[in-house]
Amino acid sequence: MLNLVLFGPPGAGKGTQSAKIIEKYNLLHISTGDLFRKHLSEGTALGQLAQKYMDNGNLVPDEVVIGMVGDKIKSTQGVAGIVFDGFPRTVAQAEALDVLLNDMKTPISGMVSLEVPDEELKTRLMERGKTSGRVDDQDAAKIDNRIQVYYKETLPVASFYEKQDKLAAVKGVGSIEEIFGSICGAIEKLN
Repeated sequence: MLNLVLFGPPGAGKGTQSAKIIEKYNLLHISTGDLFRKHLSEGTALGQLAQKYMDNGNLVPDEVVIGMVGDKIKSTQGVAGIVFDGFPRTVAQAEALDVLLNDMKTPISGMVSLEVPDEELKTRLMERGKTSGRVDDQDAAKIDNRIQVYYKETLPVASFYEKQDKLAAVKGVGSIEEIFGSICGAIEKLN
């Protein structure tokens, strides 16, 4: 199986590129945001547990998030692999994901990290805010904060995979097709 972590800061193009990767390689898309919404709307045991944390203003613990991811993987058959989009966000989540996938005998193949300069990220997010209506993409201070949180809390995940020789950095600037070509080149090297 081809199991990829698609990685990068907010506005790097993960959503755009993950759709193209899924189509080309027949991969299952796992987004923790989508999983949260699904479990909450269906009132599952994991959703109810997550809701308790959220109702108290707390982050949902990694073990609950990993439980949702594991549940999704186990319920899916016939895919050539998985693309993880926006997950893992912390080293603890990456470690837990490795344990889960290794137990299932289908480890992470690699991480593709989209690298985009901060000024380009800010421009993209402001543009997306105009077209999507997302409030967090329309405020320069919130955008700056999201980028800083990425560097502080999420970027260390890249080092985690780099130590396993599973990190492929891809320039995330250019046309969508040029970037996708670079991503495909990185994926081919993983196989």
